[in-house]
Amino acid sequence: MLEVDGAYGEGGGQILRTSVALSAITGRPCRIVNIRAGRPNPGLAAQHVAAVHAVAALSNAHVAGAEVGSSDLSFEPGTIAPGRHTFDVGTAGSVALVLQACLPVAFAARAPVHLKLIGGTDVRWSPPLDYVARIFLPLLRRLGGDADVVLLRRGYYPRGGGAIEVAARPAKRWSAFSPEEVGPVERIRGIAHVSNLSADIPKRMKHAAMRRLQGRGDVEIEERVYTADEATGRGGAIVLRAETERTILGADALAERGKPSERVGEEAAAALAAELDAGATLDAHAADQVLLYMAQADEASRFVVRAASGHLRTMAWLLPQFLERRIEVEPCGARWRVTVGGSVE
Repeated sequence: MLEVDGAYGEGGGQILRTSVALSAITGRPCRIVNIRAGRPNPGLAAQHVAAVHAVAALSNAHVAGAEVGSSDLSFEPGTIAPGRHTFDVGTAGSVALVLQACLPVAFAARAPVHLKLIGGTDVRWSPPLDYVARIFLPLLRRLGGDADVVLLRRGYYPRGGGAIEVAARPAKRWSAFSPEEVGPVERIRGIAHVSNLSADIPKRMKHAAMRRLQGRGDVEIEERVYTADEATGRGGAIVLRAETERTILGADALAERGKPSERVGEEAAAALAAELDAGATLDAHAADQVLLYMAQADEASRFVVRAASGHLRTMAWLLPQFLERRIEVEPCGARWRVTVGGSVE
């Protein structure tokens, strides 16, 4: 049984989620120890438990230690089965992070997998749902992963209660991704939304973002206000997407109590502008998430990032243990080049 140190590198929940997903798709049992050991509240939180149980259900796995507070977990996968599943985080824990664990397994099934996930759709320390739908899933389609997400209801901290439905179809093969130059920006699109708050807020987020992106070509940002029937609680976010012929870059920011709306829009736009100015071919948030899929392709992938995040370095350490593929993260001027390919000797 492969043992994974859950405190390595970034040392967060991503090691756990990715380890159980990799165990399911490779059929290799694993034990994760020291889970989130360096965090203020170490061990498993409710959203981590939900992710483990979701992957276990998809792969008919036997799991030991999947309780809140546990720092040691073993996962022994069975056969991946298609079908319909519903998973409730039970808190405002992120449905996007539960989906991050489930998707690689769903793509490895022999027939479509349909998921309903209940929890937080736009919460701190996780990708907002619109980032998943508008940046991450379109990037996966370029690699060979076909999945759609439908928003049923927004959900925010502390109540959660949001819901999404996801349909994932089997991936026949994974393709390489190798744009080392971003290419000219064709368009910038986005959404600024709030739930059960003033319609003035998304308008102010939008205009602040558009001011920051002035001169970058075709920019359109949608405004949306969700009502009590469409959302549980109050909250909001802005998600931006820059499209080029070769790639998609994204950025986002959450609305928070006491944080001016203009600052929210400015933050997201400044983050996107930084990616474009650096010539990144994947943004800092997408880079670590897509590595798992690139590592399953026969051909090598290469891309450039503005900064080598802790998440990226941690995934570059973890993935070769399951997939036996070499991942190199090397300086490239002021940027970093990531190469995924070649067997581990």
